[in-house]
Amino acid sequence: MTATPSRNHDATTMTRRRALGAALAAGAAVPFGLGLPARAAAAATGPARLTLPAPTGPYPVGTVALHLVDRSRPDPVAGPGHGRELMASVWYPARDVERYPLAPWMPAGAMRALLTSLDFPAEAVVAPITSGHVGAPVRRTGCALPVVVFSHGAHDHRADTTIVVQELASQGYVVVTVDHAQDAVSEFPDGRVIVPMSGPQYALGPADFATDIRFLLDRVEDLDAGRNPDVGGRPLPAGLRGALDLHRIGMFGWSKGGTATARVMIEDRRVRAGLSLDGPMLPEMSADLDRPFMMMTARFTRAQAPGVAAFWPHLRGWRLDVQADGAVHGSYGDTQVLAPQLAKVIALSDEQLRSLIGTLDPGRAVRIQQAYPLAFFDRHLRQRPGRLLDGPSPAFPEVRFLP
Repeated sequence: MTATPSRNHDATTMTRRRALGAALAAGAAVPFGLGLPARAAAAATGPARLTLPAPTGPYPVGTVALHLVDRSRPDPVAGPGHGRELMASVWYPARDVERYPLAPWMPAGAMRALLTSLDFPAEAVVAPITSGHVGAPVRRTGCALPVVVFSHGAHDHRADTTIVVQELASQGYVVVTVDHAQDAVSEFPDGRVIVPMSGPQYALGPADFATDIRFLLDRVEDLDAGRNPDVGGRPLPAGLRGALDLHRIGMFGWSKGGTATARVMIEDRRVRAGLSLDGPMLPEMSADLDRPFMMMTARFTRAQAPGVAAFWPHLRGWRLDVQADGAVHGSYGDTQVLAPQLAKVIALSDEQLRSLIGTLDPGRAVRIQQAYPLAFFDRHLRQRPGRLLDGPSPAFPEVRFLP
């Protein structure tokens, strides 16, 4: 798999995949060849099963994958006459989940492709199992459920913030994630696996991500109306029709997806509140944004990133910028939890692991990921103000509020 800097994106950005690959290569590069320690461990003890923390909300979680085609845009890989193919997932509060299997973090083919791209032996680890029950019926609570959509970073995939996604679903949100094809590792129902493409004709910028998300918002409207947007007509969960509150839609994204979140909000008033997880905000945006926007920064702070500094004055509505001490660019996602587990497989040193995840404790990172996005969307989509976003909290001493 070849990673190429994306058009309209800071080419110096270290993607999660590149950072993880560099760390794994550093740990596994021994005289006998890359990856041998992991292969030896897998042969001796079997593959290591990675794990994710469970969500803390009161509801069990359901999930379903969707195969979508945007026929208004050509697919640069398939050629003329073929619309842009995308894979998405819907996560939601569920009921009667006992007979519905749990979904893996990534499909098997996509997981193999991801590990192979890292020069890591695919047989050494097994993807985590999520808390999402595939196809379980939607839990209806008497009122429509707020919706949040997610956009990933460069050369990434829609599963990379599953901790945040399933936490929101367990708290009563419908969350819709999407793979930005050509800039994602993605597996389709027929077994095809696509990976980030090299070459300028495949490069995607935040504007392209934003176009994907606006298409996705149209499909959210289809789901609420009882129309099935899956091109294969695969069954949808019972109770999904009429369950979505189209007047309470939020969005969040990591890195390039954070920049895309801002662009979507500027272009599409259906999104009422946006959260950026360390987005570089490049290319710079000159339009004002009058709705709530929050930034959880690490590498791309206003003090260090010109795009973020230029974006901040354009936020004319409610705004907030927080930073967790010790966080690095990948700290607000699943990498912060999964990387230490992979490091044990190939015996990364503490110094090598710190270069990948910083000094923010993974357990604390999980609590931050579960608490702050939920508090933001609760305040601005549910009118539940709470107190967490009012200022520094003794429960989260590592989270600083940037003036």
